[in-house]
Amino acid sequence: MGSEIESPKCSPPEPRPRRRKTPYTPPRWSSRLYVRLRQEHIALFKFLLEAHGHLGYMSVVDRHAAILKLSFSPDCEREMRGFLREALGTLPFDLINVSVSS
Repeated sequence: MGSEIESPKCSPPEPRPRRRKTPYTPPRWSSRLYVRLRQEHIALFKFLLEAHGHLGYMSVVDRHAAILKLSFSPDCEREMRGFLREALGTLPFDLINVSVSS
């Protein structure tokens, strides 16, 4: 009973080497789509966009013609187009093709 068992002294574990992560290169420009719908559906469209995980943001280009500009990351284009397909079941709207000349 008089002898105590000494536990071996452990040295602290060596720190793990940190893995270098390649930095995310943000896109230079946002992607844009334009939508035309009825004026009374603008608020509902915005609500649906926000409820779908904030894929992008919406701004009203012309409130009288009810034209909206959707800005989003180019990396999320597939998700944005998927959202638009789903929203088309709820709201009638048209995508506006905009050609950019250099």
